[in-house]
Amino acid sequence: MQFHHHGYVSGDPRVQDAAGTGMDRPADLPDEMDVLVVGSGPAGMLLAAQMSQFPGVTTRIIERRDGRLVLGQADGIQPRSVETFQAFGFAERIVAEAYNIAWMNFWGPDPENPRNIVRTARTEDYAFKISEFPHLIVNQARVLDYFAEAAAKGPGRIVPDYGIEFVGLTVDEEREHPVEVRVKYVTGERAGEERTVRAKYVVGSDGARSGVREAIGRKHVGQFAAHAWGVMDVLVNTDFPDWRTKCAINSTAGNILHIPREGGYLSRMYIDLGEVAADDDHRVRQTPIDEIIRRANEILHPYSLDVKQVAWHSVYEVGHRVTDKFDDVDPDQSHAPRVFLTGDACHTHSAKAGQGMNVSMQDGFNLGWKLGHVLTGLSPASLLETYSAERQPVAQQLIDFDREWSALMARKPEEISDPQELATFYLGTAEFPSGFMTQYGPSMIVTDAAHQQLAEGFPLGKRFKSVEVVRVCDGNPIHLGHHARADGRWRVYAFADTAAGAFADAPSAGEASVLSDWAAFMASPESPVLRFTPEGADIDAVLDVKVVYQQRHEDVDLTRVPQLFLPKTGPLGLTDWEKVYAAAPSAWTTDDIFEERGLSRDGVVVVVRPDQYVAGVFPLEATDELSAFFARSFLPQRQPATIAG
Repeated sequence: MQFHHHGYVSGDPRVQDAAGTGMDRPADLPDEMDVLVVGSGPAGMLLAAQMSQFPGVTTRIIERRDGRLVLGQADGIQPRSVETFQAFGFAERIVAEAYNIAWMNFWGPDPENPRNIVRTARTEDYAFKISEFPHLIVNQARVLDYFAEAAAKGPGRIVPDYGIEFVGLTVDEEREHPVEVRVKYVTGERAGEERTVRAKYVVGSDGARSGVREAIGRKHVGQFAAHAWGVMDVLVNTDFPDWRTKCAINSTAGNILHIPREGGYLSRMYIDLGEVAADDDHRVRQTPIDEIIRRANEILHPYSLDVKQVAWHSVYEVGHRVTDKFDDVDPDQSHAPRVFLTGDACHTHSAKAGQGMNVSMQDGFNLGWKLGHVLTGLSPASLLETYSAERQPVAQQLIDFDREWSALMARKPEEISDPQELATFYLGTAEFPSGFMTQYGPSMIVTDAAHQQLAEGFPLGKRFKSVEVVRVCDGNPIHLGHHARADGRWRVYAFADTAAGAFADAPSAGEASVLSDWAAFMASPESPVLRFTPEGADIDAVLDVKVVYQQRHEDVDLTRVPQLFLPKTGPLGLTDWEKVYAAAPSAWTTDDIFEERGLSRDGVVVVVRPDQYVAGVFPLEATDELSAFFARSFLPQRQPATIAG
């Protein structure tokens, strides 16, 4: 964590400086604002945390509840989400309180006595194989708490406006604040009062029954499946030996997905309630908790549960639906979108694949920085068109995956030809539920694959998969990706060519090389760094440029590193020493990022978006191409100048 660059900090460094830039937030909802977020679920709260990094943008978030969520329904946290938590600064804390899924076990009917269940497979959880981050279980309410803290402590100081309900909206493009929103106070002294506010943009994060979705005429496409599940969070005594291990249980009496939860005692169980009759009219949702517990005991035979407390329970019918578009612009309209949908407002599915909260948060991450860039004048409004274009295909992929997983979970024993099939599917599809299969196609913010061979381990359009490097200034190993916070900045990683020092006897940093030529260009009047950074802002306020040398960290002479990589920032003009890294093994790490990610030893530039997805791969020599790429998504901010030494 870096701080003190705005002056000495003696208190909590997570409370970011808002002096001179933070908003003077009125207690009541203002008449006009830049962004109005409706709903404080995972997508909405992540969006608020991201928008808090743009303190010049007035963002408010309204929530019908009278306060924070006390008991969340979602609880599965995939590795990509923990990676996102790292960017927002709270991964270590939430990992400490969560349940870490180390294994998943599978149970099926005993061939010699089918009424009993026996363990058929033990599988190490997929997170161990594909990420440095774990697969967690933690209450959704705690996830929201952490994002709320990030939003409140960010420069924008955003906190939810509780007790306010969305009523409806209309859009008038002729006005400066085109979206007119009708809201109603539902708690407190003003309960029942309605009023109208205006916003430049509105984001509907208001759940599966989204009023925002209805207001813009978008439709959920899909249907409920004819299968019901009871779900309960319970404290029990039991003789079932895998009570603290995640399990998929198939028996002649039905199926259970069992997930231990945080705290060492609580567990969640999804219990198969069977097929739902066509004329049921949702009556299955009235199934009493005693019946759900009875079914659970029947499925677990010869084991049993003695339920001491039910913390929460519900009944749902599996539904797989995707909204027809995630914004309010129809194909025959030419203006940029004004209203957006995120989370359950635009995709619903079963809970058993552990995807809902995770995919919803990525909706908010994708949209937040784009809104921030447009509203601060960094980017054209057309950038916002990429939100629906990128996230709608991801939602459809989620529905397809969940439909297959749910069908496998709901099979009857006579339909199972291979007892290992579910375990094989669980491991074979690991990258998708982990959140690592998302890949955005070419657009104004993702290049084509013309130079992909220079960085094969950083696929274009996929999230930047971190590797350890060595920080030159102090010799500490650090994951390169972990140094990138969710602060709305793009990352530009320059991986040095061999001439810049692949070996101890090779030319040192600062000597003639392709990298030094590239650094000179990036400090020149033609540089995208200069063109797209506002006057008076830190030189790394928009494009955060870092370098990774091939040589050992002790062989990099910091006094000869180009000034581009040692910028002076903050009101005191202090040198930032943490942008220069070495790739070679050290006493602390054996990783070499060039080997680990298939990076060209001739050097390569990798550009990463604020939401951690790889946007471009360029040869060091391709400075014109790099500049042209940034010109697609940025607006010029000032007259060219050179970076001061």
